[in-house]
Amino acid sequence: MAGAAKVNITPSTPIPMSGYGGRDEPFKGVHDSLFVTATVFSDGSQKSVIITADLIGFSHDFCKETIHKIEKETGIEKDFVLLCANHNHGGPRNKTYGDDVDEDVEKYVNELQQKIIKAVVSADEKMQPAMIGMGVGACNMNINRRARFPDGNVWLGRNPDGPCDHDVAVIRIDDMNRNLIALHVNWPCHGTASGQENYRITGDWMGAAARFVGTAFDENVIVPVTAGASADINPIYGPNDNFDEIEAVGMLVGEEVLRVATTIQTFPNGSIESAKMTVMANGKKRLEGREPNQKLESSDQVPINLSVMKIGNIIFTGVSGELMTEIGMRIKEESPFKNTVILTHCDGASGYLCTNQAYPEGGYEAQVSKVMPGTEYLISDNLKKMIQNIQ
Repeated sequence: MAGAAKVNITPSTPIPMSGYGGRDEPFKGVHDSLFVTATVFSDGSQKSVIITADLIGFSHDFCKETIHKIEKETGIEKDFVLLCANHNHGGPRNKTYGDDVDEDVEKYVNELQQKIIKAVVSADEKMQPAMIGMGVGACNMNINRRARFPDGNVWLGRNPDGPCDHDVAVIRIDDMNRNLIALHVNWPCHGTASGQENYRITGDWMGAAARFVGTAFDENVIVPVTAGASADINPIYGPNDNFDEIEAVGMLVGEEVLRVATTIQTFPNGSIESAKMTVMANGKKRLEGREPNQKLESSDQVPINLSVMKIGNIIFTGVSGELMTEIGMRIKEESPFKNTVILTHCDGASGYLCTNQAYPEGGYEAQVSKVMPGTEYLISDNLKKMIQNIQ
């Protein structure tokens, strides 16, 4: 059984935007609306839900509180709820990073929580016999952003020689007449086609991709878009306020989604299993600059929430942070399941989660990461065990 729903979460009152520190004024218009989507699954004895929103992220506290309320409202157990953001940099602040907020932002966050719950309830009410399947394509509109500059430092740019996962994962959910209920899209790329000069609310390339795919089907088809392991991956276009470029990225992802969707065979059987755990990573203070080989200073430990949900023969792995693409690629490669999807910004916001190699190289990701080297294997090794235990 499956049911899907979406709810508009565009702020009604201009509030500050998230994603770039250089924006110091509230948004000045809405280019395209933001949504939260929910897809509820049931195998007859167990229910689960995958939620995603066109936002920068969710704090650990917000996730814990919201998931508790979803469990109370719907009966879906907390370990079977994945609450994700797609890391859109064109949306509003929502207390993801614990920053001070004004009354209007606080009001928006309270309304947001109610809308997330509403989406889950609506999806639950729409459940019907369903079939599920997955296919994988590729889109090369993303690129490694850890580029070398003349001063010898690594900074935000375009590095065509760097690792980059181009996989476009498409999960197709049909009713028993093979009519589409939902198409889940997962592509490893930051939501940064829109830049800090943009002051209009937008779903960035994710919103553009969802609209492009949606126009090819009945308007009732739900198209959730999630970010894969993309801490060091940006779109080739942007960041800027050129909406032709933003729409182009979404269109090209969307074209591949439509192509892959026609090749997917869906199946009616399969069970649902899920597991969650929290690991504690050694903390690191923010570095003063982006130079290589800086001394790392210890800080408080950082909780990282890990999730594994199996629906049929598809594995969804959740990580509460920005995971570098190399780590995600290794998790997928080592998974015993061919169909493994990486959901980042899931159940919290632990910040940048880097490879060991990134720290001596320097750069933005290593500079702002809150965790020490060794965290990549803390994540991947535990996820590997969780996947093996869930078979």
